[in-house]
Amino acid sequence: MNYHTLGKTGYKISELSFGTWAIGGAWGKTNDEESLRALEIAIEKGVNFFDTADVYGDGHSEELLREATKGKEDEIYVASKFCRKGDIHDPDNYSKEAVTNYLNDTLKRLGRDTLDLYQIHCPPLEILQEGSVFRVLDDLKAAGKIRHYGVSIETVEEGLYLLENEPGVSTLQVIFNMMRQKPLDELFPKAVAKNVGIIARLPLASGLLTGKFNKNHTFESDDHRNFNKDGEAFNVGETFGGLPFETGVELANKLNWIADDHGDMAQAALKWIMQQPGVSTVIPGFKNTKQVKDNLGSVAVKDFTEAELNRLRDFYQEEIHQHIRGPY
Repeated sequence: MNYHTLGKTGYKISELSFGTWAIGGAWGKTNDEESLRALEIAIEKGVNFFDTADVYGDGHSEELLREATKGKEDEIYVASKFCRKGDIHDPDNYSKEAVTNYLNDTLKRLGRDTLDLYQIHCPPLEILQEGSVFRVLDDLKAAGKIRHYGVSIETVEEGLYLLENEPGVSTLQVIFNMMRQKPLDELFPKAVAKNVGIIARLPLASGLLTGKFNKNHTFESDDHRNFNKDGEAFNVGETFGGLPFETGVELANKLNWIADDHGDMAQAALKWIMQQPGVSTVIPGFKNTKQVKDNLGSVAVKDFTEAELNRLRDFYQEEIHQHIRGPY
């Protein structure tokens, strides 16, 4: 396992880390015993950073992390997120009282006194521009309740605004994968220049880049890949990277060559992200021990050559970008 510095936090975190949305809920059936074993395996293999949120299973993923990291709180970094339990457009949702209550609930579920990284969970641009939430976060940092803060963003525009206007932001969490490469052009270079860490989420485009789906695949009713496939519940970009499912399957089939010399498709997709300048860590999700072990295998697979990287860049620009829906 390689370790990278996570921007201004100074944390040395594993280049492959994990997100916990899937074990919290909204990705179909889960089993807590299996989830905890998977977390244990990840930690045994050197993973020292996990991303969660208060809305993942209504806080259940935070409770699972409490169990998995008990006694290791000084060794394992945990990042959580807030704001989506309330009206994300309401300024009162970002008041000192509201954010403090969100944070206290998260800390209780995690069994911690201080949170390593607290992220605003995909707020609207107007909330970021109004800016008072950052003063709230500054106060919570000064009080020792959080060590650092960041923002999980939906668009490059939001990220660029933060880099130019909010020097207290230590990290940006960004949807980024082979099928969603726009952040490479301007956002990542500017983040590097500002010493802001990049956490790459949805690295497998909600599973499209595993190569396991066909156009007739059906998802469970409680899986967001069913109920949000066209953006019915939240930003469509959070599901399949904004691609229509059938189109995504067609495009993924054209990318199956990436598995040549790079493990399987999922491992290759993760390795590609780890090769991109500016990325601090990539956070695939998981629902069982096999997925954790498979994802961990990406660390050891062969790097892409410059010719392969150029081929993937061209394919994105010529065949994928035009199909992406939602804010980007």
